[in-house]
Amino acid sequence: MTSSNSSAVRSSAKHAAERIQQHLPPSNHTASLSSSSLNLPARTSIIAAPTSHHSSRPKDRPTSTASSASAVSAYSPSTRRSGTPVRRTQSKDFDDDNDPGRVRVSVRVRPRNGEELISDADFSDLVELQPEIKRLKLKKNNWNSESYRFDEVFTDTASQKRVYEGVAKPVVEGVLNGYNGTIMAYGQTGTGKTYTVGKIGKDDAAERGIMVRALEDILVNASSASASVSVEISYLQLYMETIQDLLAPEKNNISINEDAKTGEVSVPGATVVHIQDLDHFLQVLQVGETNRHAANTKMNTESSRSHAILTVHVRRAMNEKAEMGTKSRDKEAKPESMDKGIPKVRKSKLLIVDLAGSERINKSGTDGHLIEEAKFINLSLTSLGKCINALAEGSSHIPTRDSKLTRLLRDSFGGSARTSLIITIGPSARYHAETTSTIMFGQRAMKIVNMVKLKEEFDYESLCRKLETQVDHLTAEVERQNKLRNSEKHELEKRLRECEKTFSEAEKNAVTRSKFLEKENARLELSMKQLLKELQLQKDQCDLMRDKATQLEMNLKNTKQQQLENSAYQEKLADASQVYEKKIAELVQRVEDEQARSTTAEHQLNEMKNVLSKQQKSIHEQEKGNYQYQRELAETTYTYESKIAELQKKLEDEHARSNAAEEQLRQMKRIISDRQVLSQENEETNELKKKLEELSQMYESTVDELQTVKLDYDDLLHQKEKLGEEVQDMKERLLLEEKQRKHLESELSKLKKNLRESENVVEDKRMREDLPKGSSESGGLTSSQRSQGLKKSLSGQRATMARLCEEVGVQKILHLIKSEDLEVQIQAVKVVANLAAEESNQVKIVEEGGVEALLMLLQSSQNSTILRVASGAIANLAMNEKSQDLIMNKGGAQLLAKMVTKTDDPQTLRMVAGALANLCGNEKFLKLLKEEEGIKGLLTMAQSGNIDIIAQVARGMANFAKCETREIMQGRRKGRSLLLEEGALEWLTSNSHIDSASTQRHIELALCHLAQNEENANDFKRTGSVTEIIRISVESSRDDIRSLAKKILKSNPYFSS
Repeated sequence: MTSSNSSAVRSSAKHAAERIQQHLPPSNHTASLSSSSLNLPARTSIIAAPTSHHSSRPKDRPTSTASSASAVSAYSPSTRRSGTPVRRTQSKDFDDDNDPGRVRVSVRVRPRNGEELISDADFSDLVELQPEIKRLKLKKNNWNSESYRFDEVFTDTASQKRVYEGVAKPVVEGVLNGYNGTIMAYGQTGTGKTYTVGKIGKDDAAERGIMVRALEDILVNASSASASVSVEISYLQLYMETIQDLLAPEKNNISINEDAKTGEVSVPGATVVHIQDLDHFLQVLQVGETNRHAANTKMNTESSRSHAILTVHVRRAMNEKAEMGTKSRDKEAKPESMDKGIPKVRKSKLLIVDLAGSERINKSGTDGHLIEEAKFINLSLTSLGKCINALAEGSSHIPTRDSKLTRLLRDSFGGSARTSLIITIGPSARYHAETTSTIMFGQRAMKIVNMVKLKEEFDYESLCRKLETQVDHLTAEVERQNKLRNSEKHELEKRLRECEKTFSEAEKNAVTRSKFLEKENARLELSMKQLLKELQLQKDQCDLMRDKATQLEMNLKNTKQQQLENSAYQEKLADASQVYEKKIAELVQRVEDEQARSTTAEHQLNEMKNVLSKQQKSIHEQEKGNYQYQRELAETTYTYESKIAELQKKLEDEHARSNAAEEQLRQMKRIISDRQVLSQENEETNELKKKLEELSQMYESTVDELQTVKLDYDDLLHQKEKLGEEVQDMKERLLLEEKQRKHLESELSKLKKNLRESENVVEDKRMREDLPKGSSESGGLTSSQRSQGLKKSLSGQRATMARLCEEVGVQKILHLIKSEDLEVQIQAVKVVANLAAEESNQVKIVEEGGVEALLMLLQSSQNSTILRVASGAIANLAMNEKSQDLIMNKGGAQLLAKMVTKTDDPQTLRMVAGALANLCGNEKFLKLLKEEEGIKGLLTMAQSGNIDIIAQVARGMANFAKCETREIMQGRRKGRSLLLEEGALEWLTSNSHIDSASTQRHIELALCHLAQNEENANDFKRTGSVTEIIRISVESSRDDIRSLAKKILKSNPYFSS
């Protein structure tokens, strides 16, 4: 800013401070305000959402106050403050209330819950509200306090309607007028952000939050507007730095796109739903809330584990009247020029953001996967705090790319949107640091000023559609006229071309046909000459055949005389003679037929000659004749050609038959001569022939056997060579494995030392936890030293495990599990269990087959130590979804259930119960767990009476009942609960008065979730569990559980009766 602007801001801030100071008690010092803090083009309104005593949804409204957002914990009031503290109050004034682009910040305080009413009964509230002058006093102690000014201050009795009208309604009106807007809730866990923003309010319309009320106003305005208005929404969540679609859960890790020219951020992969009415929106919102990630912590039974972002796209087509009214109201509207007549459209976007509250692990009591969720929540909120701080200080660099949350909210802070922020705080003095951090976050956000812009543009799409229809109509008319004008011309030209074509074709056909007939006549004359020559040759062959037939007759007569001399062969020769006589008669008949055919062929050839001579005379007449005679001539020529081809084929067949007859005559002569020779031989020759045949057969068989023996010998030699090579390879592998085994033995010796040290550390930790409180207070120095030593030893153990995993490899460690040495096997299982405790190693263990190896140990091993450690490793791996699928597919649930009969060690049973409890938290395996007797195994382990085992069983029952309730609410399951079939309801009822607070909380949650299913009402009446629900609604130590039990008794007609 220039010096003149800076001086103007200082003067306006001074006057505003003087005006506000008149309404405040006198003080020695006035509040100071840095003028540089207003030097930012951003506008945002922030609201702190409280929890209401009449909320029906426990999500984000815990019974105990959560820790403040650690994302902005670094900006505590002691290090960064925009005002100078007075003796009793500190005033922070902003003189730019009339600036429409400034971020508007409101604060809301939730009422005290039951726990705070008991524990803080003797203490006053941490904050003092002054809604008349829009101020909040934060007490530092009993004497000093600090005063802060906000745009709106809401007490714990403020209604949802009042909060909406003060915080969100101005932004919604701006969105309807064509401006982008953002409404965001920020605060610590359990202060009522989700209640303020996302409450659906099905039973009571007064309980509806900002989302429902904003969409209700938008839809009412759209229905009453004269121009067309479309409303579309998308509902996303930012979970562990991945954007997920709440309306389509299968869409995971959606990418963010940023326009290089305009800088506009969009999420193209999100599901967009066109909203028809308010009931349709409530159904869609219910689906999104069901898919949102939530978890049970000490501070909230259903704490939000993700940031929810509802995006509403409003598109309004502007008519002339609305456009003129808008231009009269807008001072900065440009005068009409050449754009008259072009339709306009206004596109605006509303973001409603429900941030997840950051938490401190020591207060929320999270563990396992919840710690990773808390890390990502705190990381994104820290990035948001850095951006707010940089914008408030006027920094040249805004780190919006540090997190996906800040990228999505880029237009909300420092952009062109109207932003409204509500911060939520609690009244308890136990969370002074968290409340102070939240208030300072809101104070810094109030310094941001956005450059609000009207999102209006020309509706070129509708204009193009109108012009296209007009052009199409005119084009069709022109084409129709052209067709009418040119139709006669085309017809005349077509007739002329057809006449010319027919004349030229007739002329060409006559010439080509005359040439073709001349060539065809010449070819036929040549073929006739060749046929005559072939027929002459056939006659000669027939004469030869007659001579051969006469010779055969003479030979037959001779054979008959010879057959009379040899009585032994008379019959055979008679038969043969009859056969041959028949064949000769057939041949004679064939020869006669051939002669007849040849005579007929000669007659046909003479006829053909006459026909051809006649056709040669009529060629000149055919050239002058009509087209009918030409076609008949073509047909006659084709028939004669086919007849000539048939005659040629018959001649060829006759020639082949004559050759076959000659060959048969030769064979007959040979047979007759052979029989004459055979008749002169005696029986000895026949015996010799038989012996020779036998010897030849034996020779052939021996030759075949020798050949097979040679082949077998060659195969044996080849196999011997292969076996030699394989033996050599096996020797080399054995040497390598021996070296690896020695290396692994050395590593195992190191691991044994590290494991002994870690076991000693764990024993020291247990002894320290068992010590009474008095001794711990007296020995405060030694306990801190022990905790530091424990941390060092644990960090050293983790470093050793990581180094071992990198050097040796998970695959080799898993290979040692199959070792025959029991000591080596035990140490290897311990190493795998320690590696499985780290989430980064779980994927490697699963990919290398660690789950199969551990399940094999549970099935085969009898050693109690191996069973205990392997069960613990499986319990750690069961926290990963991929590992859960593999465990269930390999029958892990059935193996874990059988461990009840295999061992009675309480530590082993506790590990098994923990693994089954983790599997109960997955909706996909509920039916399979029941079929594989996983639920029955849990109830059997609970009979041991061990407190730790009962705690794990109760946790598993709560997880199972919660998943069943979620499936029923989503409509994916109906009917009676699977837990009731195994008698779980009787066990839960009988153990509902257990001494352990955490175990009792899980049992109460399981009973409440089971009672939500109306199909279980008869079982509750039969077992008397209804009285337990009534007791929980009155005596439970948790407010959220009591409210849930009351809601069940009120909504379920079976229980109320």
